[in-house]
Amino acid sequence: MSVSNPAPDVSVTLNGQIATVEIHRPPHNYFDVALIRAIASAYHALDDEPAIRAIILVSEGRSFCAGAQLAGPAERAAADPESSPSRRPGSGHLYQEAIRLLEAETPVVAAVQGAAIGGGLGLALSADFRVAAPEARFSANFARLGFHHGFGLTVTLPALVGQQKALDLLYTGRRVRGEEAFDIGLCDALVPLDGLRDKANEMAAEIAGSAPLAVRSIRRTMRRDLAERVRIATDHELVEQDWLRQTNDFREGVQATSERRAPKFTGT
Repeated sequence: MSVSNPAPDVSVTLNGQIATVEIHRPPHNYFDVALIRAIASAYHALDDEPAIRAIILVSEGRSFCAGAQLAGPAERAAADPESSPSRRPGSGHLYQEAIRLLEAETPVVAAVQGAAIGGGLGLALSADFRVAAPEARFSANFARLGFHHGFGLTVTLPALVGQQKALDLLYTGRRVRGEEAFDIGLCDALVPLDGLRDKANEMAAEIAGSAPLAVRSIRRTMRRDLAERVRIATDHELVEQDWLRQTNDFREGVQATSERRAPKFTGT
């Protein structure tokens, strides 16, 4: 049994009934379409391996996934298709690949050791479960960029923390550390950093100990319309992102973040 690595910066390791999919873009594991596509492709390849009953999603470095790199317009467009004026829904678009994550059939446990920011939060929430260290930081920081959230957070975030807490996190863009994340339901277990992967493996092993056909059947029932709801949500998220991308506040938010200063929003 073997599954090839889908990309140079995404590896797949098999250990009995558990597969580990690891992101290798340290220290912050910034994402782009290629990264999400590679992760989704790994998931779907593992779906075709009958012996694999659970997946652990991990990343190398200080951050789990700190979102897209915020640099100049050209670099930002290359790192994050949401920042590209020519971005439109269609084959190969970031959100199409994100939906593929949700369409895969094997349960996923994400191990979050550090920052899960913006789209990185969306990636973490695509998993069935999250194990976090106290050092973890979760943030839907879009409003602090003068932007609208994406990656299906319209659906996935309220499902975990409730509508009111989701509004708090989306309106403020504030960072939530591991302890609070556990308290509000953003993560399912909180363990010391040096035990993070062991705990994720333990949770995956518990899943793998159940009847695999039953687990997939239950997962299909519980998540049967998730991908479709996210698809509908991202269509709207993209409409909102399109007009906000043209505002002065968006330009100021990105610039302020790049310069590590407080933004001065004007409402224009």
